[in-house]
Amino acid sequence: MANTPQAKKRIRRNANRAEINGARMSRIRSFVKKVETALAGGDKQEAAEALKAAQPELARGVARGVIHKNTASRKMSRLSKRVAAL
Repeated sequence: MANTPQAKKRIRRNANRAEINGARMSRIRSFVKKVETALAGGDKQEAAEALKAAQPELARGVARGVIHKNTASRKMSRLSKRVAAL
């Protein structure tokens, strides 16, 4: 258990950040899932629109430090490739 005031504060801060970051990741996953659902349905127009909405979300996740830059880049690349293949 934390004894020092700064350690106690750190525990509080980490809990708050974990909640915020969890919400951010959930939001990113939702946007990516919309693209994948559109791809599964075979609707190119809907998939392209969903991808256009998902790309800024992934970029925002990188800017906020929730996901790694290369991870976001990889996801965008793979999704773009799948949308183009429809």
